Amino acid sequence: MDAIYGKDGVNRIIKSTGVGLGNFDGLHVGHMALINTLISESRLSGLDSVVYTFTKHSENIIRKRLFTPLLTTVEKKIELLGETRLNYMYFDEFDEVFSRMKPEDFIKKVLVDRLGMKLAVAGFDYSFGYRGEGDTNLLKALGRKFDFRVIIIPPIKINEEVVSSTLIRQNVSKGNMEKVFNLLGRHYSITGKVSSGRRIGNTLGFPTANIHPADYLILPSYGVYATKTCIDGKLLNSVTNVGINPTFEGLDKASIETHILDFDENLYDKFIEVFFIVKIRGEKKFQGRDELVAQITKDVAKTRQILGLKTQGKTDGNLYL
Repeated sequence: MDAIYGKDGVNRIIKSTGVGLGNFDGLHVGHMALINTLISESRLSGLDSVVYTFTKHSENIIRKRLFTPLLTTVEKKIELLGETRLNYMYFDEFDEVFSRMKPEDFIKKVLVDRLGMKLAVAGFDYSFGYRGEGDTNLLKALGRKFDFRVIIIPPIKINEEVVSSTLIRQNVSKGNMEKVFNLLGRHYSITGKVSSGRRIGNTLGFPTANIHPADYLILPSYGVYATKTCIDGKLLNSVTNVGINPTFEGLDKASIETHILDFDENLYDKFIEVFFIVKIRGEKKFQGRDELVAQITKDVAKTRQILGLKTQGKTDGNLYL
């Protein structure tokens, strides 16, 4: 799959295209139903398949005073779709000028003229153009006018709930990671570069790899989670705290602190990806060091139980904090 940014790289697309339309934040099971349809229908029609989206979430440009936290980075989208048979991922730059484009102009000037679109695949609630005035009915009408086929994907439901990025964000923010797994079709994860922390975990006997994700990503609710951590392509068992560590005051911004079980390698400056499996407990302020250590010991034991590990592991090292 080839990732293209803006007008400059569009000449790499040689054939006519089938285009998947949407923000695709999260690339959840509903998005993947749309994208799989796009890929298969494009191949049958001799078209290159293109997912058309934006580098920035459109709502964060239009609704200036409100901010929609995101589930996925651009890099994560590329990684996930790189595992499919999609031909291109096209990232356009959404700004205030773009937001004022009339629906028909967007379809004709951007999708038909620039991308050579012969097939459009969109979700049932897709809207486009100035103030979202364009809907699926207009998309079908424009398909007849500009000679492209339109496929509308119906809502995907799990337990009678329509899968959406908004629903997933709500559950991530509540720490309902098992439900998030069902909606995403994979465990929610956050990637970051391991940085130096306050070395508190090291002094407690539970060293942690600390990452500070991008500000625009949504964090799971504060607390402790059974997790898996990917390091150099290997998945390792871990327990992760999300929050401001209220027992030791001084943090004004949430961090992700991951204690990797049975591990003693240096992780400074490495990128790791933390997958959230189950929330064990909420964040709590403890009276002192001994109470905190006792609770962390219980958290580790609970994590081992959840992940199906032996009660005791090797001695955990302290080389990475």
